[in-house]
Parts: sequence; C-alpha cells; structure tokens
Amino acid sequence: MAAQIRALVSAKWLADAVKNKRVGPNLRVLDTSWYLPKLKRQPKKEFRERHIPGASFFDIDKCSDNTSPFDHMMPGESEFGEFVGNLGIGTRTHVVVYDASEFGSFSAPRVWWMFRAFGHGSVSVLDGGLKAWVREGYPLTGEYTKPEPVEFRAKLDRSRVKSYQDVLENLESKRFQLVDARPAGRFRGIEPEPRDNTEPGHIPGSVSMPFPGFLSQSGEEKDPDQLREMFRKAGVDLSRPLCATCGSGVTACHVALAAFLCGQEEVAIYDGAWSEWYTRATPEHVISEGRGKHL
Repeated sequence: MAAQIRALVSAKWLADAVKNKRVGPNLRVLDTSWYLPKLKRQPKKEFRERHIPGASFFDIDKCSDNTSPFDHMMPGESEFGEFVGNLGIGTRTHVVVYDASEFGSFSAPRVWWMFRAFGHGSVSVLDGGLKAWVREGYPLTGEYTKPEPVEFRAKLDRSRVKSYQDVLENLESKRFQLVDARPAGRFRGIEPEPRDNTEPGHIPGSVSMPFPGFLSQSGEEKDPDQLREMFRKAGVDLSRPLCATCGSGVTACHVALAAFLCGQEEVAIYDGAWSEWYTRATPEHVISEGRGKHL
C-alpha cells in the first residue's frame, strides 16, 4: 500500500492481504451491508453465513444516534470511537469496507465517509464489493473471531455534516450545491419512497445524480474522467462547495466518494436527508411532479 491510503482497493489487493495474513491490528476489514427494508435481506445473518476471511460486521443502525427519530443519523464522537474500537480499529489501522449489494457497492461508501468525517483518513472501499470478490473466485468463510478491542479517538469535522437548518438557509444563500443520489423517479416525485408516510420529491435547487450512475455494469467505480464528465453534465462545479443527500444519508455518500476520486475531498452530507426534509419542510419546499406535501 502506498503511504497515502487510496480510496479504493481491488479484490486482488485485499485477497493478497488476506492470504499473507495482514488482516489484524494494522488492517481491518468490515462488512458494512445495509439494505432498504423492502428487500427483506438480513445482512447480519448473511455475514454469519459468509464473509471475507477476517472481516467483522459494521452495523450502520447500531453505530448511530439512537435518540434521533430518523434512521442511522451520525453518532457522537465517543459512541463512534467506542463502536469501532470494539472492532479492533485503532488510530493507525487501515480500514477496508465493503458490502454484499447486487450493485457492487451500496452502503460501504457511507461507512467510508463516516470514518473520514471522524478524522480517520486510513479507509478504503473494496472496489466492486463482495460481488467482485466472489466473481474473481476469492474465498469466503462463516468463521469469525472477535478482534481485541483497542482505543479509537474520534474527532468529528462538523463541516462534513449538514443539518436541516443548514440546508434550509442554503435555499437563499446558495453557499453550497446540493446533489441528490436517489433514483430519478423518487427525485421527480413519480415513484414511491420506501418509507411509510413519506412522499417522493426533492429539495428546491437540488440536482439529481442517481448513485448507480457512478458504478460500472460490473459494480466497480467509474474512472475519474468519466465521473468528472458526469458532474459536468449535471451542472455540478467540483471547485465549489458541495453537499449530498438521498433518502436517509446512505447512498448520498456515493456522491462524496465520486467527488473524492475527482479531487474534491470536502463533500458534506445532509444527514437527515429526504426523510427529515419531507417531515419538517413546508409544502412549498417539497418539489414534486406527483402528490407533494399537503398540510
């Protein structure tokens, strides 16, 4: 590995690390799988049945602010530090995250972004996820050994997390661009949201860039030139401040990862995302070709 940690590592790179028994205090692998409830998948059960050798399971719902009414909002510094410390991750640990999504990557960028937001830059996404790992013929296991807990000191960069109030004020100030990673139908308001009591639509002034567009057909991240062209076509200026949103703050992190690969490392996430916005916003701030919001 180069001195500077890459945002992406290949299945071959990780397979070599596993084969050479480098997984341990200096290299931890995390299965970060999380799925929308409608898929009826059980990521913890799937992890127990098969995972990359040496991996631990990172539960996005557990590592969150459990006082919030919204799904998997960012935890506090001490909570995050204790959670990842119990996974054997210390300040000097290189962390590789992946998920088992059919897309190749779904929730892993969320955990990549969380580590970076809490001051830990030594984190990479497994390019293509478990899908690429299996396709290339690398081994899986059901065996698990809990890592020895270590100390992890988290320091949140608060500029990486936008609140409802930040986004509301931005409607007038336009200090940052807002990119929405949900499917285009949900953005337009013509396809249903996966959560009850939430209609589809979008935040005024936001731009639609559905997250699967950042990935190749085989599930790997597109190359930086392709990603830059995508941002250009969407009207997003990577030299200006950028914030990403989605349904609940998970796939928004694909925008952050793609921008990072293009050299824009300071992307913020609207953590409450559409779930919070629809709940709190006035009807005129819910833009929709469909039902919209009615009081």
